[in-house]
Amino acid sequence: MNDVAVRTENLGKLYRIGEHKGRYNTLRDTIENTLSAALRRLRYNPETSNLNPQPNHIWALKGVSLGIKRGEVVGIIGRNGAGKTTLLKILSRITEPTEGWAEIRGRVGSLLEVGTGFHPELTGRENTYLNGAILGMKKVEVDRKFDEIVAFSEIEKFIDTPVKRYSSGMYVRLAFAVAAHLQPEILLVDEVLAVGDAAFQKKCLGKMGDVAGEGRTILFVSHQMGAVGQLCQRTILLDDGTIKKDGHSKDVIASYLMESTPQSGTVEWKREAAPKCNEAMLLGVKTVNSAGRVTTHFSSTENISVEITYEVLKYDRLLTIWIRLSTPEGVDVFAGHNGDIWGNLDARPKGVYKTRCIIPGNLLNIGKYIINVAVGTTAGVGIPSGPVLFIEVSNTDKSSHYDYNYTFQYVRGVVSPKLDWEIQRADQDAPSNL
Repeated sequence: MNDVAVRTENLGKLYRIGEHKGRYNTLRDTIENTLSAALRRLRYNPETSNLNPQPNHIWALKGVSLGIKRGEVVGIIGRNGAGKTTLLKILSRITEPTEGWAEIRGRVGSLLEVGTGFHPELTGRENTYLNGAILGMKKVEVDRKFDEIVAFSEIEKFIDTPVKRYSSGMYVRLAFAVAAHLQPEILLVDEVLAVGDAAFQKKCLGKMGDVAGEGRTILFVSHQMGAVGQLCQRTILLDDGTIKKDGHSKDVIASYLMESTPQSGTVEWKREAAPKCNEAMLLGVKTVNSAGRVTTHFSSTENISVEITYEVLKYDRLLTIWIRLSTPEGVDVFAGHNGDIWGNLDARPKGVYKTRCIIPGNLLNIGKYIINVAVGTTAGVGIPSGPVLFIEVSNTDKSSHYDYNYTFQYVRGVVSPKLDWEIQRADQDAPSNL
């Protein structure tokens, strides 16, 4: 057991859902509520509480038992509300479990809420030392790492400016740089790659890779399946507070994406739940084959039509419709939008529209793919909470005795385009008309 860094047994966390209060409590109400709460705690039985839960209570975690060895890099994935952050908060001792127990062996560093401890009136330099102390670093450690922290954050010019004048991007850059340069034996990371611009996200991912390469134990929570698959050999899937799958990252990620993706070839949103921004909302998406039929199965040689229905809520000349294709393992194949190569877009008056994106035949390799879409402007983007549609490309076109893509079904890679080839003789004695 000496090689175990994190271990939990029957871990559970029960939360009380907030209730609307019609008036302020009197002293008598406060005393009655205190006594009632004490009686409920005395009567609480964890073995039966899950069978008959109170209507205003919810189990964020229930019966979670796991063991993580020293040096393991483990991903934790699942839908919003699955219990991922609650698990990390218990492991980092921010909150206590309702039942069960957790054992952690080693110095723990947490990246749960980037920027916790920053004071708006203090400068970036002062907050670096303050935040370093909160995260367990001594002043000599911060002195030794200060230049490296500032260089990583890329805000050298503003390090002596009060952080209340920082943009949100500058704020999270410095906060992540301080936290990432801590030297813990166990690192708990929750969705830190969601902050900052694309370049900084890539930089954060590289830093997490360096930490993993040093043999430290990492628990990594993220909705970016590509990052999880790249960093983690093992992944745990949480669903409704319980462990649904635990295994190799490639298998768990593929299972999660496939199970959470509609496989009917069409998805529609009700207006009150539709992904939207201030200017537009998504209403539906469907995939159509060359015969005009809605389906999820396509031949490798035929075009795939992705039809997107959306409503323009407010006139905006920068309205953009995005599409992204990825593999079940979280690898991005491509992304595109409805503008031209310079980003110019046509303005749209208010109303409902349909747009069609054609994925050409003889492009995708044989396999399964996930489609995501989004609508938005520079002011905001409406993005679905998870994958939108699933498609499968296979070698089903038998119109010719020779199918070009057939030879590529065992070749690794997400695309197998039909390329144009030219052949000519290169030796001097070759006929001139060859």
